[in-house]
Amino acid sequence: MKSFEKSVAANKRLHDLIPGGAHTYAKGEDQYPLEMAPVIDHGLGAHVWDVDGNEYVEYGSGLRAVSLGHRHPKVLEAVRRELDRGSNFVRPSIVELEAAERFLTSVPTAEMVKFAKNGSDATTAAVKLARAVTGRPLVALCSDHAFFSIDDWFIARTPMSAGIPAEYGDLTVGFPYGDLAATEELFRQHDGRIACLILEAATQHDPPAGYLEGLRDLAHRYGALLIFDEMITGFRYSEAGAQGLYGVTPDLSTFGKALGNGFAVSALAGRREYMERGGLRDSRERVFLLSTTHGAETHALAAAIAVMDVYAEEGIAARLHERGERLAAGVREVAAAAGVQDHVVVRGRPSNLVFATLDEQRQPSQPYRTLFLRQLILGGVIGPSFVVSSALTDADIDRTVEVVAQACTVYRQALDAQDVTAFLPGRPVQPVFRKYA
Repeated sequence: MKSFEKSVAANKRLHDLIPGGAHTYAKGEDQYPLEMAPVIDHGLGAHVWDVDGNEYVEYGSGLRAVSLGHRHPKVLEAVRRELDRGSNFVRPSIVELEAAERFLTSVPTAEMVKFAKNGSDATTAAVKLARAVTGRPLVALCSDHAFFSIDDWFIARTPMSAGIPAEYGDLTVGFPYGDLAATEELFRQHDGRIACLILEAATQHDPPAGYLEGLRDLAHRYGALLIFDEMITGFRYSEAGAQGLYGVTPDLSTFGKALGNGFAVSALAGRREYMERGGLRDSRERVFLLSTTHGAETHALAAAIAVMDVYAEEGIAARLHERGERLAAGVREVAAAAGVQDHVVVRGRPSNLVFATLDEQRQPSQPYRTLFLRQLILGGVIGPSFVVSSALTDADIDRTVEVVAQACTVYRQALDAQDVTAFLPGRPVQPVFRKYA
């Protein structure tokens, strides 16, 4: 039986010093079973070790950021080289030019790029730029997608909107994914006021045929810009992002996560005529576009260059797809063998798998998610999803499937008892977005 004694103590200290006990809500202790939220000590490849010495096969590494695995040698080599040359200067470093050239080679649908440190800054910059270009106030975001930014224009529409004036929420409207007619009706309702449509090009399923093309044409017909949030799809779906995979070029797009393999780097990319509004070669009113002290930190940009090189040279996007397909097939097989195939459900593109935990009525269930996570952790598998890294071996996936099989057996027992709480020693995990703790 695993011990979590040191993690429990570390979590208490984290809560004493850091609001929420973590620097990202999705990493919070409330996302894991009671007293089973491991505090990580170190990682290597697709494995991590907690402060109690427990080893885990890890999924969803760094909230999908570490797609090559921890401590990838080519990334670390590039980072160490720049650390010896200096990390930040009073003028642009040559690595900024090299990173921009490398990015625009990888994502040829973009014409200019500007780097930052986190995804929220990049998406908010895209929204601000779209408002400046169009002179319009409203942002239309895809209401079927979970997260775009920590900034007011998005958080105002969530249950955690405390501290944000209600007027900010009034400047954001939602549209459903895959429904062009509903989106056109939104444009008609807010005639001449919508600056942009922002969405992930795809999440759990590929877009319906013609949808992205239709959305682009619809936005342009009504004088708005199309923005793709490629924080997850960028590189993980293809080296050219979702826009390269699906053949639809947005006006602006934002990247992060996999771009740095755990190092802090994000990007705003797009058409030159719009991006130049934040530059020094445009005669129109200037846009204060992504001016950050650490946005061009040399070692992070070197990491990004190395990541893009590894993706291209080693076919990483294809490997992520293959790893995910193997995992999904194994999980579905053992779920069916345990009779829980309608309750433990693997969804999503193979390179970006999530799992759903459904109750007796086949409805999403936090208590059943808690039971499933508990069994995975006890078996040496950790992750809020089944999002793979390229470092996973066949042995890692086979071990994961074995642990899932054991978890499904317990899941079946709970379903048969019609009382999952009898199998849980503590409170269930919680959704990130909720009004009260």
